[in-house]
Amino acid sequence: MAEEVKKVPKPVDPNSAKYKLGKIAADAYVDAIEAKKRGEKVAWVSSNFPVEIPETMGIATVYPENQAAGIAARGAGTRMCEVAESEGYSNDICAYARVSLAYAKLKSCPEQDVAMPDVLLCCSNICSCMIKWYENLARELNIPMILLDIPFNPDYEVSDVEVAYVTGQFWDAVKQLEEITGKKWSDEKFKEVTGFSCRSPSRPSRAWLAATGCARYVPSPFNGFDLLNHMAVMVTARGKSTAADAMETLLKEYEDNHKNGTSTFRGEEKYRIMFEGIACWPYLRATSTGLKSRGINMVTTIYADAFGFDYNTFDEMIRAYCKVPNAINLEMSRDKRIKLCKDNHVEGMLVHTNRSCKLWSGFMYEMSRQIGKACDIPVVSFDGDQADPRNFSEAQYDTRVQGLTEIMEANKAAKGV
Repeated sequence: MAEEVKKVPKPVDPNSAKYKLGKIAADAYVDAIEAKKRGEKVAWVSSNFPVEIPETMGIATVYPENQAAGIAARGAGTRMCEVAESEGYSNDICAYARVSLAYAKLKSCPEQDVAMPDVLLCCSNICSCMIKWYENLARELNIPMILLDIPFNPDYEVSDVEVAYVTGQFWDAVKQLEEITGKKWSDEKFKEVTGFSCRSPSRPSRAWLAATGCARYVPSPFNGFDLLNHMAVMVTARGKSTAADAMETLLKEYEDNHKNGTSTFRGEEKYRIMFEGIACWPYLRATSTGLKSRGINMVTTIYADAFGFDYNTFDEMIRAYCKVPNAINLEMSRDKRIKLCKDNHVEGMLVHTNRSCKLWSGFMYEMSRQIGKACDIPVVSFDGDQADPRNFSEAQYDTRVQGLTEIMEANKAAKGV
């Protein structure tokens, strides 16, 4: 019997966006571990905390949400969640929190080890669970926690009062970090990190948003699931010049794909959808394949665009952090998604009803109803979880996606397309 010939993976071009972005994401973990070995303070940071602060001060960072997503994607979500549950944490709380709290107890996980923290940087613009998660980490590890309170905004625009409130906390956080780490704030470094000192501010964010905006082309020059992999850099390194270079490379590749009639989406793009919600990391391949096999390309998602903080001034930076998806009202949330649907010629919407994220999923039923009506597109949902695989059914997912496909097909036929 002939031996099975295994395919040798094609080496990744070191000048490609995939290589650059992958290296930045991997280096973030290594850099924090090396900083810890040198005796430097390491911060665990929530994803929508102003990265400009630790980046300006040269503080090594770890993002527990990224770590939890990576652990879940590599198949260890259930194991880590069960560790947290054995400590008394409910299986109803965020699975990212459970994975992180489990790691704080074990201090090791072969799927993704990270440097242990000396300080926690938390921002409330994501959810209230984030605050309790970090408070528990602070208690269990006996380390300080700095909270930047950005309240939910019931109004459409961010008020000057809210900007002043958050600004005061921004500078207070800087002062606390100076005392904890012994590192000093530099206005010049801050200008460099933010881009206030040059003609092209927010380079990584602008390049990232321009890249995701290439979905306006039909067919799209990329597979939307690419964005879920690349966005890690926008969480961990959006204040770094290396991220700007990598994102500009990604943008150029997508523009070149459009010009050359190519795409990272393999196969014919028959239908274009918006994916709503956090990725189902334990079943990323299953959710991607279920779409691709039917010729469906997920061309846009607010989840990716959420980490593009575009600003020109300090006040605009503060306002940007006050307008992340979970901190704004239903009307603005709806309008942002309607714009993405219309700009990117979306034909359907697939909603991840995420057991872990009660805030995001809670108002999605009404919001998706309004989006579907405004854009005249079908909307279907499936049950899942961002990191706990016990809350996902491949059979249900396949049934829901098939239903969405049939409706989009019928709509095209009715329009004579």
